[in-house]
Amino acid sequence: MTDQFTRQTQEFFEATKDARIPENVQAMAEDAVEKSRDAFDKVSNATKDNAKAFEQLVNVAADGAKTIGEKVLRNTELNAEAAFDAAQAVARAKTLPEVARLQSSFLQQQMAVAGAQTKELFELSTKVAQQTFETVNAVTTKTFEQVKNAN
Repeated sequence: MTDQFTRQTQEFFEATKDARIPENVQAMAEDAVEKSRDAFDKVSNATKDNAKAFEQLVNVAADGAKTIGEKVLRNTELNAEAAFDAAQAVARAKTLPEVARLQSSFLQQQMAVAGAQTKELFELSTKVAQQTFETVNAVTTKTFEQVKNAN
């Protein structure tokens, strides 16, 4: 049986040795490969562009979060320093009316500072949100243009 299979295989290879692939089949295969490569290149480039755009979006959001975080931290430091300064002044006070005046003054100052800090933080948050949304809009527009142009 093995000899028969071997002989049939050899006969098959001998018969196909001179067989030719028709030119139209070759042309179709070459065209299919070329179109597949073009489609892959388009998808690959779009994917790379989208990855860059996503990275840009993430960077804008991260930078904004960092800026807000730094502002909150700086405000916390300033408020703590003011509280320690006020506590030190109260500790040095000689009379109860002086303690009451110092505490009242500190509370008034801190209320004004808290209002200003809240306003600054709100404005900063609004600016960061606007930058992030502008980046999202730009990325989305670019992606839709790529999809539109790919078709």
